[in-house]
Amino acid sequence: MNTHAVAMTELVAILDARVAELEAMLAAERAARAADAEKIATLTHERDRLRASHERLRLELEMLKRRIFVAKAERVDTMQLEFEFAEKLRQLDVLAGTLSKAEEAIGADGLTLTPPGSSDEEPKRRPTGRRDPKKLPIEEERIEIPDPVFEELVEKGLAKRIDFEESCTIGYKRGGLRRIVTARVKYQVIDAKGNTSVETAPMPPRTFARSLAAPSLLAHILMLKYGMGMPLFRIEDSFTRDGCPIDRGTMCRWVEDAGATCGATVVQAMRSEALASAFCIATDATGVLVQPIRTHEKVRQPCRRGHYFVMIADSDHVLFEYTAKETSRVVRTMFEGYSGYVQADAKSVYDILFRDPTEKPPDDHEGQCIEVACWCHLRRKYFEAAFAKSAAAREGLARIARIFQLDAGWRHKPPAEIKRLRDAHLRPHAEAFFAWAAVEYEKVRHERGLLRSAFGYAVRQKDALLRVFDDGRLLLD
Repeated sequence: MNTHAVAMTELVAILDARVAELEAMLAAERAARAADAEKIATLTHERDRLRASHERLRLELEMLKRRIFVAKAERVDTMQLEFEFAEKLRQLDVLAGTLSKAEEAIGADGLTLTPPGSSDEEPKRRPTGRRDPKKLPIEEERIEIPDPVFEELVEKGLAKRIDFEESCTIGYKRGGLRRIVTARVKYQVIDAKGNTSVETAPMPPRTFARSLAAPSLLAHILMLKYGMGMPLFRIEDSFTRDGCPIDRGTMCRWVEDAGATCGATVVQAMRSEALASAFCIATDATGVLVQPIRTHEKVRQPCRRGHYFVMIADSDHVLFEYTAKETSRVVRTMFEGYSGYVQADAKSVYDILFRDPTEKPPDDHEGQCIEVACWCHLRRKYFEAAFAKSAAAREGLARIARIFQLDAGWRHKPPAEIKRLRDAHLRPHAEAFFAWAAVEYEKVRHERGLLRSAFGYAVRQKDALLRVFDDGRLLLD
């Protein structure tokens, strides 16, 4: 009996030890699994973060590619939004076909094929030296310029006309180009001692020294380029067909000289009038690359980045100004002395126009600029966010398009009528849009991306965007 009891006791002890060992192994396994689960959670979080970062970079890359290779017009087709991938593949096929056509000009041996009709003859050399307008096949107008002082001497018999000193310029008259011959009278003068001398009537002042262009031709070129929107190479072709070829480089220098002399006076008068009497000035800036001036050391230098500002004063005056930097000081100098509405984007450089950053904004707007935001810049934000295939971005485009569509129907009405129609029909659309934008912004405010940028722009610029309802003369963009 005692032996049996001892055996049972030993067996129980062995079993207890085994149970304790298994429990220890189970606890260790559970701890290892917990550590693995924590590690998996960490890796999953890191993977999601990297995936979101990759998606954000992919969208930025697509946006940059579109800005480089695709037209910048903000036009959205509903069918294109619904079949984005299919339309993109079709465009790529068209692009591939275009590239293959360009490669047809290369032969099998890698050499460029000679186009039909070409020859190995040496090209005709272009003439050099100053052109003689007398050889041009155009009509001629002759202008004789006498000298009043010497004409009196001719009447008294103390001088006589002997010849003319001629100089030619090219002018324009309705019907075509003209050769204008300025003939200055030469006089033979005999003084009291009997000495003879030859005098010539003075040359009338010219617009540009030693230039073949008469003022009428300069005015015609400037009108064609800036009034009719015709580039210089088309003007060059037109003059060539008329029998008077004028190089586009020469015309470019004429245009530049005209802008630096006569144009500078006109532009300054336009600026003074705009700052003194304009109701609203719309402004925007774009960056340009400026080639550095070549030095004597011939050291390669990188291009500098400059900025072009455009100012549109009540649709009457359009002013352009180049600045090396886009800063608040530059903007303040441009609008110095102006008091009225300024329509611009949300760049911080314009804040100095509307208030001093160190002071609280006043209750009234007298004596300072009043900010009016641009709805086109708001629409561009949603247009960019639409690349993320977000339904909210496309809905924003639809809402803004409806606002533009309604306002376009009242564009030619009086300002008072436009304000009444906007308050009655357009304001409900705008208020509904901003209420919807505020709700959508709360959903994405903690996410980085184009969608948050679009809704954030609408929420932050709400007051400036709604200021278009203050007066019927203000425009959406």
